[in-house]
Amino acid sequence: MTELAVITPSWRPDAELFAQLHRSVLEHTSDDTVHHVIVPAAHRSTFAEYAGPRCRIWTHPELIPRRYWRMPGGVWVNAARPWPPVRGWVMQQAAKIAAAGTIDADVMLLADSDAVLVRPVDTGRFKVDGRLSLMREDKAVTAEMERHVLWHRVARELLGLPAAPPPPLPDYVGPLVFWDPAVVRAMQARISETTGRSWLDAFTSQLHISEFIVYGVFADEALETPPAPSPPACHNWYERTPLDHGSAAAFADRLGPDPIGVMISSHSDTPPDVRRAAIEHCLRAAGG
Repeated sequence: MTELAVITPSWRPDAELFAQLHRSVLEHTSDDTVHHVIVPAAHRSTFAEYAGPRCRIWTHPELIPRRYWRMPGGVWVNAARPWPPVRGWVMQQAAKIAAAGTIDADVMLLADSDAVLVRPVDTGRFKVDGRLSLMREDKAVTAEMERHVLWHRVARELLGLPAAPPPPLPDYVGPLVFWDPAVVRAMQARISETTGRSWLDAFTSQLHISEFIVYGVFADEALETPPAPSPPACHNWYERTPLDHGSAAAFADRLGPDPIGVMISSHSDTPPDVRRAAIEHCLRAAGG
């Protein structure tokens, strides 16, 4: 068993972003760390060049039971319960949970394609008394964040927990998030116990759900001892407006001492040269 595995769901349109992330994983993690990329079966050839000792390519059929069929338009159908169909985004989350509960490593780092590591990954920095900490932003989910509030409600229903108090609520979503695979497996078992169904069927039956919220709520509210809060792992640009060279430099200057990576959202439409400059600036700021 290795100490760390990195898991990234991706697809063909994000191949260039994945390439940047993968290079950073090779540079900033130990030689026995494997980068696991989960892609649609039809996109496997796009990622084939990365396959090797430090990258394993998974397709959804390798992680999801054969009763799930992928249909045109990116939706899935569960033959055991065909309605409603499973949205592609929900299936991607389910595959991520399945991988995190299966891969043989002590710690999972879930990394979005548009994130990049800029510092060495030392899992010890994200543990307290030998136990993995939890990415949690207290009071970050406000009443105006209706989708996040819905995710909290769905998570508690799946886990058999009391309804959430009124917002603000904690947020557990991020582009670089550490998970404990033992907690993932306990979460799967709890969902099955609560719903009387396989965790996968219960999870994918939801129209609106967040794997990060389900994991975070489970760790915080269902474990006998909740994990300690984690230092921030990622410095993020979530805005839908593109960075220019000036704002990219200002973004990099705000990196701070804790994050091991940066994320510039692909939805910001930041030009590739500006993105590269921002990452290089962050690497210098991180001492890399």
